[in-house]
Amino acid sequence: MNLKDLNIDKTWTLFLDRDGVINQRIINGYVTSWEEFVFCPGVIEALNLLSNLFGRLIIVTNQQGIGKGIMTDNDLFIIHYRLMEEVNKAGGRIDKIYYSPFLDEQKNPMRKPDIGMAMKAKQDFPDISFTKSIMIGDSLSDMSFGKKADMYTVFISDEEVQEKFKKQIDYFSLHLLDFARKLQ
Repeated sequence: MNLKDLNIDKTWTLFLDRDGVINQRIINGYVTSWEEFVFCPGVIEALNLLSNLFGRLIIVTNQQGIGKGIMTDNDLFIIHYRLMEEVNKAGGRIDKIYYSPFLDEQKNPMRKPDIGMAMKAKQDFPDISFTKSIMIGDSLSDMSFGKKADMYTVFISDEEVQEKFKKQIDYFSLHLLDFARKLQ
């Protein structure tokens, strides 16, 4: 099935991971300030295109740097405020950002791959239908989150990784702009 076959319109919701999809991931580290936040190439253009297609754009992100004491909730609030401000200035939008500050070993249901953030989004936006939602991420945890919530999944990766996991994932894209263009 081709992505265009989904017939995406304003009744659809797009869930997005943050690190590695929206901004460049810091390997073995955390984005702890706005100065460390770097948009991935083409993301602003992609979010503009996707804002016109989807009814809702929601970021769901694990942020265990808070649980480790490397950053605070306020540090993250500032990063997310600036992220949304930049996207809005460029003509796109992010409707809401959900984050999980919990450590992996805490097994908190708000942490991906569990679907606590999806359920919170559904509570805040009751019109969300998970069967008319797509989860885009760059980790198997993101894909598991999407599958557990009965969403379509899009894995952001290079072609080598795509071949390895093609049976577990619905669609692949090289980056967010590649995904947005596939819907045009």
